[in-house]
Amino acid sequence: MARVVSLYFPTFPTDRFRRVRGSAAPPAEEPVVLVTRRGSRREIAALDHAALSVGLRKGMPVSKAQAMIKSLHVAELDAAGDREAIERLALWALQRFSPLVAADHPDGIIMDIAGADHLHGGEEMVLEKILSQFKAAELLGKAALADTWGQAHALARYHKHPAVLVEPGQGASIIHDLPLPALRLPEATVAALRGLGFETIKDLSVAPRATLTLRFGPEVGRRLDQAMGLVGEPIEPMELPEIIEVVRPFGEPIGAADTIAKYIGQLVERLVGALELKGLGAKRVDLLAHRVDHTTVTVRVGTALPIRDTKRLTRLLADKIEKIDPGFGIEQLRLRAIQAEPLDPTQMINSLVDGDDQDVSALIDLLTNRMGQGALYRFAPIASDIPERSVQKVAPLSQEALSDWPSKWPRPTRLLPYPEPIDTMALLPDHPPVWFTWRGIRRRIKAADGPERIFGEWWKTDSEIAAVRDYFRVEDEAGERFWIYRAGDGEDPETGSHKWYLHGVFG
Repeated sequence: MARVVSLYFPTFPTDRFRRVRGSAAPPAEEPVVLVTRRGSRREIAALDHAALSVGLRKGMPVSKAQAMIKSLHVAELDAAGDREAIERLALWALQRFSPLVAADHPDGIIMDIAGADHLHGGEEMVLEKILSQFKAAELLGKAALADTWGQAHALARYHKHPAVLVEPGQGASIIHDLPLPALRLPEATVAALRGLGFETIKDLSVAPRATLTLRFGPEVGRRLDQAMGLVGEPIEPMELPEIIEVVRPFGEPIGAADTIAKYIGQLVERLVGALELKGLGAKRVDLLAHRVDHTTVTVRVGTALPIRDTKRLTRLLADKIEKIDPGFGIEQLRLRAIQAEPLDPTQMINSLVDGDDQDVSALIDLLTNRMGQGALYRFAPIASDIPERSVQKVAPLSQEALSDWPSKWPRPTRLLPYPEPIDTMALLPDHPPVWFTWRGIRRRIKAADGPERIFGEWWKTDSEIAAVRDYFRVEDEAGERFWIYRAGDGEDPETGSHKWYLHGVFG
């Protein structure tokens, strides 16, 4: 089943205008409009949020807009440049999020993530990642995830929320109140329908279909069915000549899992051969199954390092066969290395002595493709004295994780996500507690070491200028060891609350 994401950039032309000009661009609070010529009249074709907020609209004559706003910035619309930029964004999304991506001109991108959402932690995480990465690129957008292109397109542009995730089969009830332009009908058709009293998709959905078809042709009914999720709309995969790809057409459609697995193995062998000729290794591979009903089912797998291992790639793809719905049959399989990197040839050495370094990349690839990219990680140190800020999550094979950990003061093997308050009794300012109660259990302390004083990072926030923590390593009568601290130096109330917390447990 398709799961389609529609990305909508309402101010894409003006956003690109500012990005191209860089420091020479007008300030964000000053309105910008891009204009085009219709006959002898120049009118607004695109505008930013500042221009919208002062009452300007698309189609307004430029002379009227300039009369309203004296400080208005006016420039010519670069429609061809905007179209090329949308195509480049679609290519970027293809390499990172989905095997099926297409430009949704003039202001959006469409993609089917049904075969790749697991790599990003599920559908909700995909939406969050997409919007955050475009926001980091200074592109303000909205996104919707639904069952069809028409449904997702309508919700991305006309729903009030910037990110809409529709559960499978639930989209029809959500789009009822959207206006008619959400159906992607020509402006003249929308105007004619409004003249007949139709304002929303719900109004149109209860009207007799035969009457609408007789008056406007089949387009209205088709767009309505697409928006309601009753009819799908195929997304044609982008044709990229620079991407290494192998294809296997079939005279008779195939559908059995064993048959699909057989041809996957053959395609992988051909792909590996093509990669080897170019000295490349695959890091992300897409399998596209084109069905006889003109729809495409996709599977995406990724690896931690570039590889040309036929058995490993075949196994990763074969694990996803259960997600390939052949429908009435598959008439073509396409395998493409969507992301490839240089890979030098290596010599295999047989030895009676095991090497020091064990290659775990195959296991990492297997787990990552089953659980998602975010589920597998390592910890790497960060230069910070504050314990909860001194670690970060990195990729399983990242070189950052090879950095040395600080060894001046021992740290617990288990650091709690947040320090938990404890009840204690201690002599101030430098003595450890005699006992403490944590999670309802009272523990008497047999031995203690400390204090280790940690100061706040005053350059980050004003509240940490005077902040102090005094840490103690303590051992209870049962032999369990804990890492506890007092907030404050035990004397000056400005350094902390002087309350006690447990922050970690030693193994």
